[in-house]
Amino acid sequence: MMTARKNIGRASPVLLVFLALGFSFATYNLITIVIRNRFSGLEDDSLSSGSRSMLRDPITRMPDHVKKQENVRLPFHVALTATDSPYNKWQCRIMYYWYKKVKDMPGSEMGGFTRVLHSGRADDLMDEIPTYVVDPLPAGLDRGYVVLNRPWAFVQWLEKANIKEEYILMAEPDHVFVNPLPNLARGGYPAAFPFFYIKPDKNENIIRKYYPEEKGPVTNIDPIGNSPVIIKKSVLEKIAPTWMNISIKMKNDPETDKTFGWVLEM
Repeated sequence: MMTARKNIGRASPVLLVFLALGFSFATYNLITIVIRNRFSGLEDDSLSSGSRSMLRDPITRMPDHVKKQENVRLPFHVALTATDSPYNKWQCRIMYYWYKKVKDMPGSEMGGFTRVLHSGRADDLMDEIPTYVVDPLPAGLDRGYVVLNRPWAFVQWLEKANIKEEYILMAEPDHVFVNPLPNLARGGYPAAFPFFYIKPDKNENIIRKYYPEEKGPVTNIDPIGNSPVIIKKSVLEKIAPTWMNISIKMKNDPETDKTFGWVLEM
């Protein structure tokens, strides 16, 4: 009986080899899918210029005359919008810990850090994490969609806070810095991560409610969220009120709300 139990609990070498090969194959396919989705919008000339250019200009190519000059440091301020829920606070603590770990490493252009707390009141992390308290939207306006407070939080913070950096990284509590982050934005050209599941052209009839035809094709709309985005402070100050107003308008439209769901504010 003891021998039988040992044999049952011991995997054969052949089985282990097949499991390893299967795992490797699945991992390869996953990485291939992610890369294909991430770079599917690249122009042909980008594909011929090597992987570095693909990473630098994945969707909308940045004009050569505004690309970064060597040895020019452009620090950016990390702005993290958050609530005062226990779960959210633990996320913020972890993110801020890793920000401090990598902030001053070689290659970093990370400047100051602010947790923009849109609860309307101070909490027990005020002495641990640099925090700026702003008001939430009026009761009922977010319709239970808490992240709708994010654009309103940025509007208030930008109007009242003293931000010394010229650029801002809009971040979220579940972001973790594993390496120092360079400033990929240049001038009025922000840098953002393209999400393959955001496809404006797939819902053109709805998008046209907020982006009239005279503005151009819906493919002009970048498939990005509000974070992670590195953007010039002066540019964000101009677009933040529009971002807030359109987000609220989209949430109040049943068809738009049903179509976009949790990515509506993105």
